[in-house]
Amino acid sequence: MTTNRTIKVAVIDMNNGRLNQGMRGILEILGRYPEETGTDLSFEVFDLRLKGEIPDTSYDIYISSGGPGSPYEGENQQWEQDFFCLLDQLQEINETQVHKKYVFLICHSFQLACRKYGLGKVTKRKSNAFGIFPITLSVAGEQDSIFEGLPNPFYAVDSRDWQVISPDEDKFSGSGAEILAIEKERPHVALERCIMSIRFSKEFVGTQFHPEADPIGMKMYLLQPERKKAITDAHGADKYHDMLESLDDPQRISLTQKTILPNFLKEAIQILQETDHD
Repeated sequence: MTTNRTIKVAVIDMNNGRLNQGMRGILEILGRYPEETGTDLSFEVFDLRLKGEIPDTSYDIYISSGGPGSPYEGENQQWEQDFFCLLDQLQEINETQVHKKYVFLICHSFQLACRKYGLGKVTKRKSNAFGIFPITLSVAGEQDSIFEGLPNPFYAVDSRDWQVISPDEDKFSGSGAEILAIEKERPHVALERCIMSIRFSKEFVGTQFHPEADPIGMKMYLLQPERKKAITDAHGADKYHDMLESLDDPQRISLTQKTILPNFLKEAIQILQETDHD
């Protein structure tokens, strides 16, 4: 089915001016999508943390990126207030209007949303999590369309100093939100497994990990001398070389990158097109 109008996507850049492979990954997925599907799609980038740019509510789809630093450093700052206000506006539209707004929140943006909605404790990790790790889908996650085509567990790039733990069951049940994925099982570590993905509502979904990461960008990142040294110092040379080898496995992050965000876009656009033709 074709639509008579362009699907408009707003990409919110949360990187605060830092060069980031994640943004390249998001924009590459969006750039490929019209060629692969025949969809008339356009996108615009808004540099929120550095320049204070915020999209209005005229877009169909919003993708908000990961970014550096603490998910609390924006408290009482205008950019965070603008971001939360946008989420409130989009949520209100979804509750009151036929044409819905679709939102995907990645890493830093995911942590901000968990803070905003009070779904769990957003805390600093004992140590940095960085690498390609298995992620376990919940029962809800196994049935969710964004993970269709992935095994359980699946592999994704994880890069963070913060985490969301201790889900508030009352908040989840009251809002209808569902946990879709959790951290890999670590029997030898006496720490709670953190939340890796939440469906906040039918139209809002987010991941703690980076579904946009691809082998090319990850390899460029890993080959940086300072990154190689940091990983080797923290985890050893074997771990570093395992990461590089894992990038060549087509069933790992390459599959994840080709699956999650494209699935999200496909479902959102299909519903938008059907609504347009009703």
